[in-house]
Amino acid sequence: QVQLAESGGGLVQPGGSLRLSCAASGSIFSINTMGWYRQVPGKQRELVAAISSGGSTNYAGSVKGRFTISRDNAKNTVYLQMNSLKSEDTAVYYCNAERLRTTAGGYITIWGQGTLVTVSS
Repeated sequence: QVQLAESGGGLVQPGGSLRLSCAASGSIFSINTMGWYRQVPGKQRELVAAISSGGSTNYAGSVKGRFTISRDNAKNTVYLQMNSLKSEDTAVYYCNAERLRTTAGGYITIWGQGTLVTVSS
């Protein structure tokens, strides 16, 4: 069984910073892409940032220059450093692992349970 465990959400004032972490555990051989998505009530889940196993990154336009995604392949962990937070960043943030190859040889895509980030004064 493979799962993702997120941490680091919480309440922060506008202009502040938070760091999210997501660790994958279980029968993992490799993970192609890890990323962060977010969702607010009534809206579709949207990509925030993603990073390949080789380190290539992709960001939503609304977070470029403020958020930084990184990963530790040895630990199967992805991080999201969020700076200069705005009220519109308030959402549930979900970790995603895409084309995760299990030790059994299959490929799966899995999601974390989500962590709430609230930006408010």
